[in-house]
Amino acid sequence: MTVVVVCAGGPQEEVVSSDFLLSFNDAKFIGADLGTIYLLKRGITPDLAVGDFDSLTIEDWRLVQERVPKIERHIPEKDETDTELALLKALDYKPTEIILTGVTGGRLDHYEANLHILYRIQKMYPSIEIKMINNFNCLQFLWPGRHKIVADHYFKYLSFFAFGDVVKKVTLRNVKYETTDEIIDIGTTRFTSNEILGEYASISFSHGICLMIRSIDDKE
Repeated sequence: MTVVVVCAGGPQEEVVSSDFLLSFNDAKFIGADLGTIYLLKRGITPDLAVGDFDSLTIEDWRLVQERVPKIERHIPEKDETDTELALLKALDYKPTEIILTGVTGGRLDHYEANLHILYRIQKMYPSIEIKMINNFNCLQFLWPGRHKIVADHYFKYLSFFAFGDVVKKVTLRNVKYETTDEIIDIGTTRFTSNEILGEYASISFSHGICLMIRSIDDKE
């Protein structure tokens, strides 16, 4: 099992906790632009740094050159964002799981772009589990079929949204609010804030793309 963690340069408080990042024994780390500095500040030396690095100070750039073993620097005038470039490089490690952090908060256009990048790459590589994580949320896309959802002591709440089209024949089991052959319509809030009962839950559906969000209240 190969896990690749991509840390982007969004607001630093949106990067998942150091305890989480350091919980992987053999993960590969990629810094996207300023995300490289975020990792270094947390005691993690990225295997690779990618981007145009226009967000870095002269001192930051010097630190990256001294500490990171492999750097791919791009010109600022490019078609891809730094985060997209880093995600594409993550695929070179043939991962079973990709974790993307440092991409929420701040500018909403950046968040929306990152969400659609995640969707596109997940669609291209359905066998890879790709997650977008900060300290309060974990987002991932699900394709038609049955999915086992293991209970997480941290992310208490479980929500589902239709992404692009209605999600049909939705069956939820081992959750507080179960459903059988229901529909998740565009714009509905009905499938928000469910909870897993026991060690795992499951969702199955026949059509559409489902955005699953696992979260914790920031007051907890």
